[in-house]
Amino acid sequence: MTEPQWLDEDAGPIVRPYALTGGRTRSSGDDFDLISIVTAVEGRRADEGPLGPEQRRILVIAREPMSVADIASEIDLPLGVVRVLLGDLHDHELISVRPPAQVAPLPSERILKEVINGLRAL
Repeated sequence: MTEPQWLDEDAGPIVRPYALTGGRTRSSGDDFDLISIVTAVEGRRADEGPLGPEQRRILVIAREPMSVADIASEIDLPLGVVRVLLGDLHDHELISVRPPAQVAPLPSERILKEVINGLRAL
């Protein structure tokens, strides 16, 4: 009988995402938009709380402003896991999160109808 293999030569040790979040699927970071900008707070020490290696890595790469989606891509973890980790960092006041910039309001229906009518007249 062969032993189960917990190590993949190409991928390295296998760690399930729920192990990284302590089994949590939600945190205060669930409201982070994919394009919210995350920045590590200067002057705060990363050793002020019980942080895992993934959270420490987030703090290193978030020294420069970076979106939530880019952070997930950079550390190669699922977005849900990254949101939980970011929520913990935000709760410890180690990161600041800026919502995405507001886009210009959409034109009114009246203006769109006038444009359509103008195009039809051509």
